[in-house]
Amino acid sequence: MLFKTVSQGDFLPIANRTKITLLLLSMTTMMSNVAIVTSLPHLKDYFPEIVQIEFLSRMMLTFPSLAIAILAPFLGHFLHRFKRTHALIAALLFFALAGSAGLYLPDIYSLLLSRFALGIAIAVLMILTTSLIGDYFQAEERHRYMGLQSAFTSVGGLLFLLAGGMLSDIDWRYSFGIYLSGILFLPLVFLYIKEPSRYHPLGEEHNVQPKLFRIYLLAFILMLIFYILPTQMPFLMMNHFGADGKLTGMIIAMAFIFNALGALTFARLKIYYDFKSIYMIGMGIVAVGFLLIGNVHHVYLFFFTSPILGFGGGLLMTNIMAWMLHLAHESKRIRSSGYLTSSLFMGQFFSPILFHPAVDYFGVQHFFIAMGVTLVGFIFATLFINFFRVRLR
Repeated sequence: MLFKTVSQGDFLPIANRTKITLLLLSMTTMMSNVAIVTSLPHLKDYFPEIVQIEFLSRMMLTFPSLAIAILAPFLGHFLHRFKRTHALIAALLFFALAGSAGLYLPDIYSLLLSRFALGIAIAVLMILTTSLIGDYFQAEERHRYMGLQSAFTSVGGLLFLLAGGMLSDIDWRYSFGIYLSGILFLPLVFLYIKEPSRYHPLGEEHNVQPKLFRIYLLAFILMLIFYILPTQMPFLMMNHFGADGKLTGMIIAMAFIFNALGALTFARLKIYYDFKSIYMIGMGIVAVGFLLIGNVHHVYLFFFTSPILGFGGGLLMTNIMAWMLHLAHESKRIRSSGYLTSSLFMGQFFSPILFHPAVDYFGVQHFFIAMGVTLVGFIFATLFINFFRVRLR
């Protein structure tokens, strides 16, 4: 029998090959954008006749996010009717096809369309990998594995970012070829991903639990803020400090290394703090990162400032995913994962749109200072409100 079934409630030991395969699948969600991040500043030279090319080039990062944000809730309901293994195989094939289309598409608008199509594949992969973690693991074991998953994803993002930076220095199109690596994961899915049993009759509908909607809002805010890193940092380093694609990739890669460390730190912090407290701690770390980046006066200082932002982001992302899985009922895990995925990528899509006027007004570097001050104010306001709420009880 090609696909094995594991029943919820049994929580049978998961083979290491299955765990590694799931980690590799999770890595593809990071590839949705970082593989081409250093190609974007080159687009203004290739498409000089396009008005607002810098804005449209930023949209290359966020168009997959738009597709995911719009479609993930519907995909969460739709995917519940199919075997996870079959859906994973289809998504990986579509991922490779749509992602690599930038190798040959002739204009910026067809490129944007291909990025939207890539988002559909990314949505399916993220929903299924998140729900499979919920199926395979429980309690503290799940927290540890989610930290490992986020760390592995960050390291994978680092490798793709470095490869994309080197390839974009040769030709901006070459970095799109990295997406063909999705084909390499197909045999692993066939061999090692076990199919969880269904928890209720096919077609039976359940609403997403209302208490999860606050998690979705916090996920949206998290990604709205953290996505400033890939959408604004390359332009700051390359246009204002004269860094090339390789150096820019190395600096952002440092953020991904510390993103992994932040993810691994989550399980230890969870022993002492609840999900809400860890969210505030992570936002505080990100605020410090913004303030320091805004005061950098030499490009190499980014090697010391961007890791702070990465560490906070890794901690926050792992926390929000574990928080959702903790609250979601097992029968609603795919649907809940769909809504969380939508919230995260809605934040990605709107990040450059909402912050573009502020970047124009302050300038990209002073914008980081403004964001850091805003976050610090938000944290203190939240702590102040919670203090008086407790005193009034």
